[in-house]
Amino acid sequence: MTRPQEALDFTTHDGQRLHYRHWPATADNRNGAIVLFHRGHEHGGRMAHLVDELDLPGVAFFAWDARGHGASDGVRGDAPDFATYARDVQTFFDHLAAHHRQAAADTIVVAQSVGAVIIASWLHDYAPDIRAAVLAAPAFKVKLYIPLALPCLRLATRLSDRVFIKSYVRASLLTHDPERQRSYATDPAISRQISARILIGLADTSRRIVDDADTIDTPIQLLLSGRDHVVDRRPQLDFFARLPHPDKECHLLEGFFHDTLGERDRHLALAPMRRFILRQLEVPALPLTRLAAHLHGQGCAKAEALGRPLAAGSLKAGYWRLMRAALGVGARLSSSLKVGIERGFDSGAMLDQVYRHRAESSSRLGRLIDRVHLDAIGWRGIRLRRRHLEELISLAAGCLRDEDRDLHLLDVAAGHGRYVLSAVAAMDPAPDSVLLRDYSEHNVAAGRAMIQQMGLADRVRFNAGDAFDRASLARISPAPTLAVVSGLYELYCDNDRVMDSLCGLADSMAEGSRLIVTNQPWHPQLTFIARALSSHRQGEPWVMRCRSQYEMRQLLHASGFVVETLRIDPWGIFSVMLARRLPQ
Repeated sequence: MTRPQEALDFTTHDGQRLHYRHWPATADNRNGAIVLFHRGHEHGGRMAHLVDELDLPGVAFFAWDARGHGASDGVRGDAPDFATYARDVQTFFDHLAAHHRQAAADTIVVAQSVGAVIIASWLHDYAPDIRAAVLAAPAFKVKLYIPLALPCLRLATRLSDRVFIKSYVRASLLTHDPERQRSYATDPAISRQISARILIGLADTSRRIVDDADTIDTPIQLLLSGRDHVVDRRPQLDFFARLPHPDKECHLLEGFFHDTLGERDRHLALAPMRRFILRQLEVPALPLTRLAAHLHGQGCAKAEALGRPLAAGSLKAGYWRLMRAALGVGARLSSSLKVGIERGFDSGAMLDQVYRHRAESSSRLGRLIDRVHLDAIGWRGIRLRRRHLEELISLAAGCLRDEDRDLHLLDVAAGHGRYVLSAVAAMDPAPDSVLLRDYSEHNVAAGRAMIQQMGLADRVRFNAGDAFDRASLARISPAPTLAVVSGLYELYCDNDRVMDSLCGLADSMAEGSRLIVTNQPWHPQLTFIARALSSHRQGEPWVMRCRSQYEMRQLLHASGFVVETLRIDPWGIFSVMLARRLPQ
């Protein structure tokens, strides 16, 4: 018997209307939910058969149409960038919690192909508290067959933002099921086009997620097709090998084409999938603890490897010695490089240069070096992090005003304070009090000068203070109702220091107060940073240990905060989390 279906819509984060289907549970003993995510070009209706075939009457089902697919709004096969899909997923889960009372912790995700890559990136970048995920034939590497296809597409997108390609995949390459072949060929809601921007984003995101899969702390079942003509198997196996959760499975289905869950003999895939789902719903896996990730695990090992000196006389040591010398020469011409060399590339002074984003050197060559330096991907991520900070500061301030609470704003490591002062200047009404702190007297002096320059001296104080001194933070008066920690914890590998800082803030903040924290779950230039750039701790290399989103969420929760929402850049480098103080 076919289960009744509801056709519904929700509005995602940027105002787009997205369509989804809902199949309510038909048994009295409700037991969680399954959310279905379709493959590229298709829509949620192509996965509707799973609702009846899995035979789980106590489980509610949902299936979305991704933006630009099916009945959802958007240009067919396109989005602002690939990361937009992951944020859409997070918004969808927020909608399910608000309108269907469906908690993420009671939900299992089932995703195919491109949908599986979207979900893998969501698990990595947002660390949702879902029960488990089933990923079928994830499209971590699409077989493009044409030599140099991706480099040519990258070049084409530099010339035009409206480059689309048509899928070469025929229905007969997806499944042996004749009915599925016919429906694929005749379904008017299927669009065969995909934008080059999204295809490039799929490739770049897949590479990042596969390489960093050891930070995805979710039980995962992988279903792979043995005769997949659409995607390569090697990255799928690499992804599975790196997954850290002990509750993981990988099933290779011999003879299956790419449409794993729509194959003629799909009962061979659905049987282990159903068993995995039932086990997860009945006996939830114990969460992994990452509070001591600075002492063990892959992140710790990577950071320690970057901190070790290279063998004297080796080619690598010589290469990085030349690179540091080249930066020193460049600093004679480039004002932005000079600030990094003299003050540290992780200093507040360097951060202010990045925020201002101006080529200010006196010579033409120096300005060219400025531009190349300031346009590096890490600095681009930091400028987007600033916009996310200002957005969440405004959001948090609005929440506090709606709750009829005073707004006492604190930034514990403000650097020069440019971003927070810009946010304060735009606030209407103004905060009841603003206190900026920084360990560096140079930063305090520069910040005070900026306060005077912006005409904010009547409402903003800037004092010296240690962001890791728990007792000092606990004594701050007036007690902050909105605290900001930006660009600080990323610079320190030690979670114990981070916990001291977070607990000091928790000691000073009442229930319902808000905390905004930045995090760095991944960075593409860790080796260059550690081997070539100097830190504000003069004489020490700038070695960073990336913290997974899961780890940062655990640190916040252990110190008395729960994450309400977050923002992350399209490259997955910097996130900004808005958390609420829990009852003590």
